Amino acid sequence: MRKIIKFLRLKKADRLFLAGCLITVGIVRLGLTVSSYRFVRRWLIRTTGQEPASVEELARLAWGVGQASRFVPMATCLTQALSGQILLSRLGKASQLRVGVHSSSAGQIEAHAWLVSGDHIVLGGTQQSLQRYIQLAEFGSDA
Repeated sequence: MRKIIKFLRLKKADRLFLAGCLITVGIVRLGLTVSSYRFVRRWLIRTTGQEPASVEELARLAWGVGQASRFVPMATCLTQALSGQILLSRLGKASQLRVGVHSSSAGQIEAHAWLVSGDHIVLGGTQQSLQRYIQLAEFGSDA
């Protein structure tokens, strides 16, 4: 109930933005469940970004996708990063989805995805937390 009240107290523009984030994260999660990453990405990214987003746009996007991901079951790092890239591409902003791996001390391989726009990590961690990953791939919003 508190979450609903908190949502209703937001400005109308923020409620609409958050609803758009929730729909995007949900569609991406469903798409990744029933299809491939490549198909979902091609299907949902419509425009190419030329310039990175502003810090304010990135903060808003990180907030919206982060909040929406709380309501979508299994909204993994890949789901969140791809959702963020889709939303940025629709604003005409450039971004790169990066995928890396880390080998734990127990010998298990852990994969992780994060989103970058310009010099800023948008979703998926901080510069320090991502240092342990060896980057394997990068998918730009114009790829």
